[in-house]
Amino acid sequence: GGEDPRRFRERRGGDQTGSKMKQVASGRFGVTPEYLAMAEVLEIKMAQGSKPGEGGQLPGHKVTEIIARARRTQPGVPLISPPPHHDIYSIEDLKQLIYDLKVVNPRAAVAVKLVAEAGVGTIAAGVAKGYADYVLISGAEGGTGASPWSSIKYAGLPWELGLAESNQVLHRNGLRERVTLRTDGGFRRGRDVAVAALLGAEEYGFGTQAMVAVGCQIARQCHLNTCPVGVATQDEALRRKFWGEPEMLVRYLFFVAEELRELMAELGFRKVDEMVGRVDLLVQKTPEGHPKAGTLDLSPLLALPEGTEHATHIHTQSRNDDPHADVLDDELMPLARPAIDLKAPVKIERAVRNVHRTVGARIAGEIARIHGDEGIPDNSIEILLAGSAGQSFGAFLINGMRLTLNGEANDYVGKGMHGGELTLRPPDEARFHAHDNVIMGNTALYGATGGSLFAAGQAGERFAVRNSGAWAVVEGVGDHACEYMTGGVVAILGPTGRNLGAGMSGGSAFILDPNGALADNMNPEMVGASPVEDQDDAETLHALIARHHQLTRSVRAGDALENWAAYLPLFKRVAPLPHVAPPAPRERQRARRDAMLAASGR
Repeated sequence: GGEDPRRFRERRGGDQTGSKMKQVASGRFGVTPEYLAMAEVLEIKMAQGSKPGEGGQLPGHKVTEIIARARRTQPGVPLISPPPHHDIYSIEDLKQLIYDLKVVNPRAAVAVKLVAEAGVGTIAAGVAKGYADYVLISGAEGGTGASPWSSIKYAGLPWELGLAESNQVLHRNGLRERVTLRTDGGFRRGRDVAVAALLGAEEYGFGTQAMVAVGCQIARQCHLNTCPVGVATQDEALRRKFWGEPEMLVRYLFFVAEELRELMAELGFRKVDEMVGRVDLLVQKTPEGHPKAGTLDLSPLLALPEGTEHATHIHTQSRNDDPHADVLDDELMPLARPAIDLKAPVKIERAVRNVHRTVGARIAGEIARIHGDEGIPDNSIEILLAGSAGQSFGAFLINGMRLTLNGEANDYVGKGMHGGELTLRPPDEARFHAHDNVIMGNTALYGATGGSLFAAGQAGERFAVRNSGAWAVVEGVGDHACEYMTGGVVAILGPTGRNLGAGMSGGSAFILDPNGALADNMNPEMVGASPVEDQDDAETLHALIARHHQLTRSVRAGDALENWAAYLPLFKRVAPLPHVAPPAPRERQRARRDAMLAASGR
């Protein structure tokens, strides 16, 4: 859900205050280049053990100024996380996101959080083959009071089931030494750690019980903002009631370790590493007086992987990196270094191929690591590319960077974009009409928090899904455009697919709608469409199209500018309904529009 940027670099008593491990969840709230660059471990949260298959929802009254700032959204507006990651619909897509994160922050390890379920071992094997460093198996007994009560009571499976299956499948496929296996989901005591180690886990997560150790009373009022002990609330009066100290958690974990030491002594182990995978030391107990429980067969859970006497795991790799990764940014970084060091602007030209994925992200991550999310002065790094770019072109772009592509791009253009400018246009020798052809793939601007994208052509499905700050112009989109959008401005100068604006709670979209098809394609649950009658809106739309025409030489944009009086009535503005979200302040929109006009020389 994001993190206060002040924690990234702040130190107290010599200790860093920021979180060493940061999550990347389906909503991508607060996932900025600096957020990623300042992590030691990046965890892709595929699901949560206590509510598998569900996305989170944060009521508007809990979205205070500090929450909105961390999540790059508007105070008082409800925030909806999609149930799935919209850039992950296959194991190859998950591999791509792992690659994205390793490109933007090459110092960080990448973990993938899975839930205990039948078949999770196959997914864990895919995660290892996708070059993640950690696999986390999460069980049903964890989670916070913010999870739906029905899910807490009835959904999810014990971590033991998922852990045992994952360990067995990884061993069976020769992948166990490539990853570290973690587990969590209701850990309370040293015995839980001992059982997890014997079933194959090397690391163990404490969540709910750690919260209890520092004062949580499990009142299950997290979603109401009324936590009686000030743990899960933004109410300042209630926050003053919090009395927890770090030493309380240290003391609790000390006793967890003491119980674990006692069990290790009974079993004859000196180190936890010696216990990992010793499933042969676990025996099923048959409860007396419970005939139904006596029919339970745990032998599949306690089975050793095929061909092994003891499945003890010795981790032989420090990282699980792809030895064949072709990172174009590694070639561009020395050329961009003068601009990163604020010595001189640079201009780089070269060809690009579809094997070059996540172009621009490593440079953006290095800028964020040194200068933060503010980036560097505008137009410090200009990269001109020609050809067909691979997936995640311009991902996590930051202020000071301009990427121009003469050609086409695959899926995930501008993923997590935070600043700078992306331009996609057909080659100069192209004979076709750009607005009738596709120039980029699916799920562009997913989780974007800023920056601008101008594309002379059509995009695929889920354009600007979970966009919370990027401004963009595109000449047609597929289904589900602007889904879960919370900020930013999108102009679509062509056809739209169905379900536009589903779950949209912020920002606005200007749709060229000459035939009135928008009424059938728009999802009316949270948004409405109206003519562009407000002067501010009209000027913002004109500025966007003017900049689009300047950068892409778009025929459609040029026609719209020449015949503005005729085109403007054909546009509809799609925005959240009044009961969903109050109108966003216009000052920031005007300032950004003026900056865009200045860049266009107007």
